[in-house]
Amino acid sequence: MRGMLNVNDPRVIRSSQLILDAFSELLRTRSFEKITIGDITKRAGVNRSTFYAHFPDKFSLVDRLLGEGFMNFVHDKIKEEAKFSEDTMRGIVIALCEYHQATNKRCIKSYDEVAPFIEKNIKAQLEDFIYDLLRRTCRTRDDQTLRLSAVFVTWSAYGATFRWNADGGIDPPNVIAEKIMPLLSGVLQTTVQRI
Repeated sequence: MRGMLNVNDPRVIRSSQLILDAFSELLRTRSFEKITIGDITKRAGVNRSTFYAHFPDKFSLVDRLLGEGFMNFVHDKIKEEAKFSEDTMRGIVIALCEYHQATNKRCIKSYDEVAPFIEKNIKAQLEDFIYDLLRRTCRTRDDQTLRLSAVFVTWSAYGATFRWNADGGIDPPNVIAEKIMPLLSGVLQTTVQRI
């Protein structure tokens, strides 16, 4: 049924936004596991068939609500024509920290529950972004080497910032970026110089 929706229809846009807003409100007050489709539809003022016309389940809501906005954080810090550099890596680390903070605030009761669902989405987006940076910066056109480098940097930056957030996010994002940069700089130098 989702395939039949006209995504440009104002009613479809409004229904989808009502569902997303309701889900977002519920995430602030309840754990993810305890939120039901019935809770979401009741809060949104739509029926279940309308919900299922837009989303197959609440997991897809998490991806849409929290995963799709991630690249906005990255693009706020990094210019589109940027190359793979220390400044770019610093911007990525700060963007990840700010994203974790914003998501944590948005999902006060549920962050630990929803984080695993959005992690895959975020890593995929970031890996593609870093891969593109590497392609613009490095001499090699060896796709496998570029992909592996992008995976390494992505998982390192994501893992470090996820841990920082899980530990309470005490230091400001720019301080964490400076602490992580010596570790990532080695990868950066090796990647850019050798490939």
